[in-house]
Amino acid sequence: MQPVPVWNLDPMKILTRRELARVLADAKAQAGRSANGRRNLVIVRLACCCGLRVSEIAALQLGDVMLDGPRPHLRLRRETTKGKRPRCVPLWWDAGTLADLAEWKALRVQQGASSRDPFVCSVQAHLRGRPLRRHAIRRRFLSACKVLGPARLRALTVHHGRHTFISHALAGGRSLAEVRAAAGHSNLAVTSAYAHIVVDDEESIGNLFSYACARIG
Repeated sequence: MQPVPVWNLDPMKILTRRELARVLADAKAQAGRSANGRRNLVIVRLACCCGLRVSEIAALQLGDVMLDGPRPHLRLRRETTKGKRPRCVPLWWDAGTLADLAEWKALRVQQGASSRDPFVCSVQAHLRGRPLRRHAIRRRFLSACKVLGPARLRALTVHHGRHTFISHALAGGRSLAEVRAAAGHSNLAVTSAYAHIVVDDEESIGNLFSYACARIG
């Protein structure tokens, strides 16, 4: 058996706690003003709080959002995942994510959508209910992240939402096995690489080498 290669994750590929809180707060504010805002909030939730790839977001159907019972979850069908392995993404890990996705699903049902219709869709009047292409989902994700400023925005992609989900789930106390299953990783070593990423923000610039200056003085 060949050894599993070591994979180092760039910390800049995740949103910190403060960044994610800012994005979600702004997205929720926008959701109260427009249909575009509501749809963008759902995309952020699916990427950053559920770890879905852009292709999985595009392929998610209304019937894949399972809200009944004590363990609500997303059902990722075999044909929609990268490794062609079905998986379940827990929604009971985070009440805010569950509430936002449940509200969106209720709205889609109210609009007449069926279980096989796309969960994330166009909200334009003449295209309402039609699936979004991947490039449109990428744009909508970045639109929701504008609150972080242009410099940070240039470094972000929707796939960073997946990195964010995995890192925050591990930092929040979910086990490696649980997060591996939710993310659909084929190897536990890939999941464990995220365990070393710090998701908290530094409050201020530190004084790591202040002792050296003191000695010189």
